[in-house]
Amino acid sequence: MGTAQKSQPAPKAVLSLGDAVFIGTGSMIGAGLFAAFAPATAAAGPWLFLSLALAAGIALCNATSSAQLAAQHPESGGTYLYGRRQLGHLWGYLAGWCFLVGKTASCAAMALTFGAYLFPGHEKLLAIIALWVLTAVNYRGITRTAALTKILVTLVLLALAVFGVALVLGTGPAPVALPSPEPAGSLYGILQGAGLLFFAFAGYARIATMGSEVRDPARTIPRAINLTLALITVLYTAVAFALVSQLGYGALAVSSAPLAQAVGSAPALSQLMGIAAALAALGALLALITGIGRTGYAMASHKDLPGLFARLHPTYAVPHRLELLLASVATLLILVTDLRGAIGFSSFGVLLYYLIANISAYTQSGSHRIYPRWLQLAGACGCLLVVLTLPAVSLAGGTLMVTLGLLVYWFYARPRASAL
Repeated sequence: MGTAQKSQPAPKAVLSLGDAVFIGTGSMIGAGLFAAFAPATAAAGPWLFLSLALAAGIALCNATSSAQLAAQHPESGGTYLYGRRQLGHLWGYLAGWCFLVGKTASCAAMALTFGAYLFPGHEKLLAIIALWVLTAVNYRGITRTAALTKILVTLVLLALAVFGVALVLGTGPAPVALPSPEPAGSLYGILQGAGLLFFAFAGYARIATMGSEVRDPARTIPRAINLTLALITVLYTAVAFALVSQLGYGALAVSSAPLAQAVGSAPALSQLMGIAAALAALGALLALITGIGRTGYAMASHKDLPGLFARLHPTYAVPHRLELLLASVATLLILVTDLRGAIGFSSFGVLLYYLIANISAYTQSGSHRIYPRWLQLAGACGCLLVVLTLPAVSLAGGTLMVTLGLLVYWFYARPRASAL
């Protein structure tokens, strides 16, 4: 057994700061711009921007925690590894479990977004095809993943630039939007809106799950996380302002394709936004597959998942068996779920994941402390508060998911626990 373990290929540190920022940006653009604004507006109403600010504030606290932890533990695994080392086996396991289940739901959501924009009426078939094509790309190694992500993000940003110019210049017909009653909004709705919008911010720390594949990770990962979050916050605010200005809160709350609707009935611009949405969803899906595989690999390496998932491909050095399994599970989810339900379910798992990240960072001391503890305390409280206001179906599904994870821990992972 010892010899076999030593012969395992190690992940290669090939990603630069630019690669890391592109992967983080690609993880967030698809989720936020094209999937989260409508349900968040339905919850928060005219207080949408307050929900956005709250989600961004929680994300900032979480980002500083992830950056600080990644600097001390620059290895693949993200908060699964951080929680295990800082708090103990159970906490790390729960973080990893929440990440795997929540992000698998995100894969289904992004694949469905791609299919809905590109081939309405047949979105499930196209979603499954896209999922498996991108799984095959990631199977071939992290450098191909980073290269494709750069292309997708660049194309989406160019499309968004055209979107912005069209709105500023007032080109094309006026937006086509049926009158809709404006959602009233409330404190509960503001918090729920922040929880749904947090789904859009959740990709900023994706690069932390690939610490072993980043050059100079102790320096690169914190910089990449903070740069990505700053870029995306500015972009989300600008797009939200444009959507509200063009559609109003009522129409935005019920829109299935708000960016396409905001540019009016001009076919070329509307089709461009549809293509941009599809490409953005592909970028987010690709980054999700990458991050899930690395976290699952770390869990299997420490016997929290079956050992057959702890083996990397002998040529491409990726956790290929786990990625194929996750693609299969995501395929099943695509067949049985819808987009809005997947967003709420994903937010539940991701918020608990970052709750553990904040608690883990709070325990760091000495030279490992980069940011003040109040940021981690604020992040933990924000995650806990917002997760409790998610839709009831998301709370029920999330609670069931955590219960199942605890059973797996108690009967499988705990007896096989290995010391780091």
